[in-house]
Amino acid sequence: MHVAVVGGGVAGLGSALTFARRGHTVTVIERDDTPMPATADDAFEWDRRGAPQVRHSHAFLARLTGILRRDHPDVYADLLAEGATELRFGDDLPPSITNFEREPGDDELVMLACRRTTFEWVVRRAAMAEGRVTFRTGVGVDGLTVDTVDTGGSPAGRVDGRPHVNGVHLADGSTLAADLVIVAGGRRTALPDWLLALDVPSVVEEAEDTGIVYLSRFFRLRDGAEYPPRAGAIGGDLGYLKYGVFVGDNRTFSVTLATPTDDTELRRTLAEPSVFDACARQLTVAAPWLDGRAQPITSEVHVMAGLLNRWRDLVVDGEPVVTGAIAIGDSVLCTNPLYGRGCSTAFWGARLAADAADAHPDDPRGLALAYDQALRAEILPWYRATVHQDGEARRVAAKLLAGEDPDGDPDDPSAFMRGVLRDGLAPALRSDAVVLRAFLRSFNLLTAPDAMLADPDVQARVLQVWQDRDNRPPEPSLGPRTRTDLLAALHA
Repeated sequence: MHVAVVGGGVAGLGSALTFARRGHTVTVIERDDTPMPATADDAFEWDRRGAPQVRHSHAFLARLTGILRRDHPDVYADLLAEGATELRFGDDLPPSITNFEREPGDDELVMLACRRTTFEWVVRRAAMAEGRVTFRTGVGVDGLTVDTVDTGGSPAGRVDGRPHVNGVHLADGSTLAADLVIVAGGRRTALPDWLLALDVPSVVEEAEDTGIVYLSRFFRLRDGAEYPPRAGAIGGDLGYLKYGVFVGDNRTFSVTLATPTDDTELRRTLAEPSVFDACARQLTVAAPWLDGRAQPITSEVHVMAGLLNRWRDLVVDGEPVVTGAIAIGDSVLCTNPLYGRGCSTAFWGARLAADAADAHPDDPRGLALAYDQALRAEILPWYRATVHQDGEARRVAAKLLAGEDPDGDPDDPSAFMRGVLRDGLAPALRSDAVVLRAFLRSFNLLTAPDAMLADPDVQARVLQVWQDRDNRPPEPSLGPRTRTDLLAALHA
């Protein structure tokens, strides 16, 4: 099978690598025309205009590292050789956790500390080395081509009444034939427009605003300096501001701040580099990282807005809207980048698509349906969970911005659960290895979204901590208590 992959980002590269190693011939079409970097630091300067998010923090979760270690162990080894490091559950536990005993499943709980640019560079290098993969860079795709032969009485270019895609039309006027087109163009893909041009009804989309704006800055340790001790949480949620610290490769790290979409004042304030750094020093987890041990390697604060949770329904009433083309990664399903799931679900989706292609090598309809079924069963639940979490976060942020107590409404059914999560789950994560393990397995996409809180043992442990909330010291501060306090500190 000849596969045309539209987009050379993580989803496209994961698709190319996966399909090529299953025996297929692959052509990757990438609009950006940039020479391959020579080093990881060169890759950080990569001109990836088609992927503006590359210089934001990224998490490479255990779901992704598991796929790499099973399917692409050479790529995983190359990432480690180029400076990425493993973050293993059990290695950096808070001293308050005294009941940790290693279990066999803990070997799965390995995250990768790495910059997105380094990850993409190493994976692309591996794909380019595959004899079955060809790259066409510097040219974009502006449409899909379809069969022009009337099949079985159907209208021309259609199979069983739906368009059958047989390739892509390029911006330079040429076409490329393919047995399967994989659209991996990211959040801004033109796929809906391409389908509309084929007389396919408008693609059904679900879209929810994440409610946040993302601001990131990268740093590198100075000579002789070391990372602060990594024990416990890597970030915090103040309600009016979320933040995190992400270890990178080759002595780098990044800090990301996330403000509510409606808080224009805070967002504009934090976009100034010196203010961004000053804010990070006000935040409990981030402060030790910016105590003089590191210097910025990005001169500006990178801002990413317009972030949506989105699901595109490419199978309607049990039938694919087209055959011969599928979408992978953010082109079909994207979630709030705050949770770091994008790269993992991209490689996961590529694996599901390759499984469908193996099971239905000569049946485009069967391939599309099998892939859709797997996507709905394994990855779509994470979209649903993200929409729910973001909805709750938006409500809390709106009340805080208005100066209201988010838990002050006795008729709010979510107030009790927020209290249990704040005064039960949060402290349990710092004191109970069983709860922390369950949380990290869920966070790393190794269990279903509801698996942790559906576990009776975990439920009992969290409720026990919650019931004891009045008999322990106040929760440690994560940063300024109110937005007003933070702004006052920054202006001072």
